[in-house]
Amino acid sequence: MSNYHIKNLEEYFQVYRKSVRDPETFWGEIAEENFMWQKQWDKVLEYDLSKPEISWFKGAKLNITENCLDRHLYARGNKTAIIFEPNDPSEKAEHITYKQLHERVCKFANVLLENGIKKGDRVCIYLPMIPELAVSLLACARIGAIHSVVFAGFSATALSTRIIDSDCKMVITSDGSFRGNKTINLKAIVDEALESCPNIETVLVAKRIHTEIPMKQNRDKWLQPLLDAASTDCAPEIMDAEAPLFILYTSGSTGKPKGMVHTTAGYMVYTSYTFKNVFQYRENDVYWCTADIGWITGHSYIVYGPLANGATTVLFEGVPSYPDFGRFWEVVEKHKITQFYTAPTAIRALAKERLDFSENYDLSSLKILGTVGEPINEEAWHWYDENIGKKNCPIVDTWWQTETGGIMISPIPYATPTIPTYATLPLPGIQPALMDENGEELIGNLVSGRLCIKFPWPGMARTIWGNHQRYKETYFSAFENKYFSGDGALRDSTGYYRITGRVDDVIIVSGHNLGTAPIEDAINEHPAVAESAIVGFPHDVKGNALYGFVILKETGESRLHDNLRKEINQIITEHIGPIAKLDKIQFTEGLPKTRSGKIMRRILRKIAEKDTNNLGDISTLLNPEVVQTIIDKAL
Repeated sequence: MSNYHIKNLEEYFQVYRKSVRDPETFWGEIAEENFMWQKQWDKVLEYDLSKPEISWFKGAKLNITENCLDRHLYARGNKTAIIFEPNDPSEKAEHITYKQLHERVCKFANVLLENGIKKGDRVCIYLPMIPELAVSLLACARIGAIHSVVFAGFSATALSTRIIDSDCKMVITSDGSFRGNKTINLKAIVDEALESCPNIETVLVAKRIHTEIPMKQNRDKWLQPLLDAASTDCAPEIMDAEAPLFILYTSGSTGKPKGMVHTTAGYMVYTSYTFKNVFQYRENDVYWCTADIGWITGHSYIVYGPLANGATTVLFEGVPSYPDFGRFWEVVEKHKITQFYTAPTAIRALAKERLDFSENYDLSSLKILGTVGEPINEEAWHWYDENIGKKNCPIVDTWWQTETGGIMISPIPYATPTIPTYATLPLPGIQPALMDENGEELIGNLVSGRLCIKFPWPGMARTIWGNHQRYKETYFSAFENKYFSGDGALRDSTGYYRITGRVDDVIIVSGHNLGTAPIEDAINEHPAVAESAIVGFPHDVKGNALYGFVILKETGESRLHDNLRKEINQIITEHIGPIAKLDKIQFTEGLPKTRSGKIMRRILRKIAEKDTNNLGDISTLLNPEVVQTIIDKAL
């Protein structure tokens, strides 16, 4: 792809300057030279951030699946598009070529049409990480239906909330799913959810675990027979550049989830460009992102970004700990993975285990390692660098959000020198600003503030489904004409960015702004500590004091805990200063986490404040049962 690969730091600065000086020409050239359009745009960009209204490639016509599939058929028809790696390593992996994927998407698209789905309809997808999940996204996009994927670990309540909010007509699910040594009955969860969703007309059910399940007459249909009967010919629906492609819900820390709407052309251009650069993708690479397609990471960097580049992308059904903690590295060796993209949570979990789990496998195919979901702490970064990358693979610590559509701040491998815990520099086209509490932009280096973006980029979400006012209030009201990420960041002496955590995770103690991430990093340096989370609680003198929830690598005798508390505060004093010492340290077996591995600090804050009657919905947590255990042992 032309105008695409950045190869060194000097070139990065040249490209970046051009992208900021003249964004329209920059993105216009990338869009024109690297994609198929049914009609060119009339205008690259039109925007008003006070409303906020943003249009990229206005007036253009396209179909994203033509760019992900059809245009590769001539040169790459027999190349593997997707490698499906099942949960059970003894089950054979499946290699799906671009030609086969194209046929499967066309068949699935025809099934959707035959079941009354048309352009603009919403389809809810609640599937495990099996090929049908990727195919169903593309099938919706093929005919102009809007997909809304709900992670297949969410509860019936969470599922019905999302179906109702976006008024879906159809649900695509499976009889069940495999997760490690567990089998989950997904269809039962869907049936429960649909008791309160009268507008669902059809449920298509894929077979995965092959168990007997009830099928509701006139609503539920087995998917495979319909696919078998469908034609492999389905002309792509021609879409407007700004037509919605999908809705994806982010669990707001308060209130009901927000259905972020991503549109077609800008999202395609941005995910494709960032994929190519951040992972330095080359023609015969085998790329693996371990996320679930239920998250934005899976949408952008398992499906759309890689396929738009004609890449080979791995779809992994399993978990890092099954059948043992060597599973990731077994897959790397088996498929000769070149780029590996995972979450710090997974890295920390694997780093707690014996080293022979990674040492038993040949990881020499790896060229680039990535992390996503939260800032990676220093200890985990070094473990990843030394044991997985063998100090030979650049680590891209990527910062971005569901709302941004694609990676925003990240090193570019072999171009940007990396520093542990730093996301480093903004990607071309991204104009960050650090703001103080008074709404003034902090100029120069060695500053920290609230992280905003001051100019539109093609991948940004355009609205919240059915509630543009909430979109404006959440993202564009804190700082005039700027997108506010909700994160804090610092800019060091070289201009590198380090994300310091959610702004609501910046705790003001005795007038000092303390980000939780650096304190947690310090605590996690202690050899006995596996993971930690810090929250603030009201204090008569300091305004706020710090409460630490700490998971130990081994549950030792409690009489040693007092010593550990002293040692932890000593490390904090050494790393940050005595001001950041914890008033309370509670040792716990686990922390409340979302399905994507983020710690739900609002729950910990309530516990620290002794306000446990008002925890909000905890049903969508990965481990809701841990909450009561923490409450019972609260200090």
